[in-house]
Amino acid sequence: MTRKVNEDVRFRVMRAIEQTPEVSQRALSEQLGISVGLINYCLRGLVEKGHVKVRNFRASPNKLGYAYVLTPEGISARISLTGRYLKRRMQEYEALHEEIAALTDEEVRESDWGSS
Repeated sequence: MTRKVNEDVRFRVMRAIEQTPEVSQRALSEQLGISVGLINYCLRGLVEKGHVKVRNFRASPNKLGYAYVLTPEGISARISLTGRYLKRRMQEYEALHEEIAALTDEEVRESDWGSS
């Protein structure tokens, strides 16, 4: 059985490592609210796809220090994911906006009915 990483998770991980390449998997986990295991799984998948390169900090006193760098293919993939992410979020926003409007109308009607 293979696990599929959600597009939103990949987008958020790629965006975070683009902003802070030296971030640890544990810090990414805490920052994004995702388990360390899923972060590790996602990063390995991104490396396999050629979207992320892993580099060691040679001068780092912490021998486990790594930097995650988006490759040109990774930047292109992140841009694609950004467009789809924005589209999904806008659809969610529109649906939420409609629901709020409907609930507001319902509340007004119930208030008017109760005051009669």
